[in-house]
Order: sequence, then structure tokens, then C-alpha cells
Amino acid sequence: MRKLACLLPIVCFVLVLPAQKKNAAYKYFIHRATSPIKVDGMMDEKAWLDAPVAADFCMVLPMDTSCSKVPTEVRMAYDNDNLYVVAVCYKAAQGPDMVESLRRDFNFVRNDNFIFFMDTFGDQTTGFSFGANAAGAQWDGTMYDGGKVDLNWDNKWLSAVKNDAEKYVWEAAIPFKTLRYKKGIKEWGINFSRNDLKTTEKSSWTPIPRQFPTASLSYTGSLVWDAPLPEHHSNISLVPYLLTGTSKSYSPNTPADFNTHIGLDAKVAVSSAMNLDITVHPDFSQVDVDKQVTNLSRFELFYPERRQFFLENADLFSNLGFANVRPFFSRRIGLDAPINAGARMTGKIDKNWRIGLMDMETGRIDSVGLPAHNFAVLALQRKLFKKSNIEFF
Repeated sequence: MRKLACLLPIVCFVLVLPAQKKNAAYKYFIHRATSPIKVDGMMDEKAWLDAPVAADFCMVLPMDTSCSKVPTEVRMAYDNDNLYVVAVCYKAAQGPDMVESLRRDFNFVRNDNFIFFMDTFGDQTTGFSFGANAAGAQWDGTMYDGGKVDLNWDNKWLSAVKNDAEKYVWEAAIPFKTLRYKKGIKEWGINFSRNDLKTTEKSSWTPIPRQFPTASLSYTGSLVWDAPLPEHHSNISLVPYLLTGTSKSYSPNTPADFNTHIGLDAKVAVSSAMNLDITVHPDFSQVDVDKQVTNLSRFELFYPERRQFFLENADLFSNLGFANVRPFFSRRIGLDAPINAGARMTGKIDKNWRIGLMDMETGRIDSVGLPAHNFAVLALQRKLFKKSNIEFF
């Protein structure tokens, strides 16, 4: 009995220990920039000479048991407004870079590229992704479910690529206003990924089993800040628009008909982790046209949501049900009638809770007898255990 009494406290202590992240030993210590940084792909500023270097990447494909044969070096810094990243991607084989397109959010597997992933809340579930291919085409998206990237999300940030026979250098400045992060957090999850098609190699800063994507947030290292992050102050974006036009029929001859449309989109950072979107008479004319798809099934098509108002934390509303059965699909809003106004608040309440609240009103169309509609949606997501969650909708 005496031995059992000694063992029981030890067993209880082990059971309550928090689970350590897989690659917790990989740490990058980021410091404030020691000089101004110009985003030009040159890397000739003093700040880059003083910044620590993340190198010695691990091979992920075709094998996950060796070091990368294509060298990559990454440096990071920050100031009051921006997070800076520079990646030096050396070339191991002669020949032109493999670049499929200059279109934003290119196909990862068909381009030589460098991309990095950030877990800004430390929950291994949500985050942000930024990068570019060897020709400079940008890639950005929000992350959800621990490793999926929603590329329909686009935001404002700067990048440049300088390319020569030995390497290409990608340099970027990402405004803190573009990101959402937990206030007071000292470490972010971070990982860097490189795809080189000439050597058919995919590599990562931290070791990742080949059956997992390099976007997997559970295999990130740590980005350790040397000081508290700047808080969001007056982070408000207003985008008004005015659209006018005239039409006239000459047969029969009728007076000219003048049309004027006025609207406003607003994005307000309620906190560093919560965002409020407001729209009044939105236009959405800047949205990319949908791809043509031949539908031979008896089910409707679910085109991706590309309207900026609906994109931030879109997984709270769209990542429900199955591929052909969804309880809510935002593309139906405004499909048959104009949107009068709407508001949408989404983000993190704390480490475990996320919320999405949206209310939209569409106008009536008397010519076809379509009444006005109101769409109200509430989504609450609670993190369970290490990487699971349960959602109320």
C-alpha cells in the first residue's frame, strides 16, 4: 500500500500535463527591424543582416526522412505597422522556373513557389497563409480545420520577387491590420514551405510526415516575439461607390432614363480577433466571374463565395453539412433580388470559442411578385480537446 500511495500522485500529475506541440523545439526569434525596409526583393537593408536565419529545411516529398537538397533561407522582422518576410530560394538545377500562371492564388503543385503559414491564435486550427511563385504571383488565404486554406480571401499586402540564375528572392510586407491575432500572445505557430518542380521536391522548415500537407498547423514551429504586438487602433476601412448610367430607346422614342446607385462597404476591427463587416446597397461588380461548369447531375452547383463581404471566417458558415447537402449557402443571398443592407460579425472570443453572426436584408421585386427577405445566421464553434471542435448553427 505504501508503494501505491507514492505512485498515485505521480500518475495524476502526468495525466494533467498539457500536450506539447509536435515541433515545439523549432523556434524563430523575431526582432524589431533595425532599419527601414523597402520591399524590392533586394535584401540589402541592415535589418536583414541583423535578422536570424531559418534554414536547413526538411524534405517532405518525395521522401520525409532526409534534409532538403534545395537550400532555402528565411528571415523575418517587424515594425509598428508591418510584418516583414524575406525568403532566399536557391536553385539546385539549371533551366527556367516552372511557373504555370501569374494569376493570384495559383495552383500550389504546378508552380515553383514559397509559402508560409501562421497560427496567430496558437490553437492549431485557424490562421493565415501568404506566399508567391517564382515569378511573383501572390498567394494568400485564411486557414481553418487545422490545414485547409480558403484562397477566396484576398487582402492588401506588398511583395516583390528578384530572380537570377542562382536563386529567387521573395520579400513581403504584411500589415498587422490585415491579420487577426490574440492580444498579448507571445508566440505564433509558423512554418515555411518550398515547392521545387525541377527537382520534384517539396520541403518544409519543420519535419512533416509526407502524408500530411505542409499547411498542417499541428506541425508548425514557433514564432517568438521579443515584445508585445501592436494593438489595433482605429482599424476602419470604408469603401463607398457611386454608379451612374443612362439608357434611351429610339424605337419607340422615349425620354432618357437616368440611374444612380450609391453604396458603402465598411470593415471595422472590433478587436485584434473580432471583425465587423457592414454593407449598404453593395455592388460586387469587382468580383471575378465564375468558371463555366457543365452540370450533368441532378443537384445544384455550389460555386465558391468570392464576394469580399462574406469571406472572412467563411468556414463558420460554409463548412457545414456535406458537399451536396448544406444547411446554409451564402451565394443564395442576393441571387434573385438586390441586397439592401447587411452586417456580419465574426472572429475569436477566446482561445476556445469562435462566433459568426450575420443578418442580411434583400429588397422586393414587384414585377415578379418576389417579396423582401431577411437572412439571419448564428454560428458558435467550441474547441474540444487538442484539435476537435463542435459547432452550433
